[in-house]
Amino acid sequence: MIYKVYYQEGITDIPVRENTKTLYLEASSEREVRHYLKDRNYNIELVQLLEGNYLEYEQASPNFRLENA
Repeated sequence: MIYKVYYQEGITDIPVRENTKTLYLEASSEREVRHYLKDRNYNIELVQLLEGNYLEYEQASPNFRLENA
């Protein structure tokens, strides 16, 4: 499964739309995604499962770079 993660780079950063970054991870569960990212000290806003048309849309983006957890 592929997940999209919305985050800020600093653990103490306040979520602001203009500062929110995203990354894409292939993992078996949301828990695995969070475990994989725990050492990066990100302030994770949302972990979203991508499926169907939404996944196809994201894959067409030039910013789509998939990491494996």
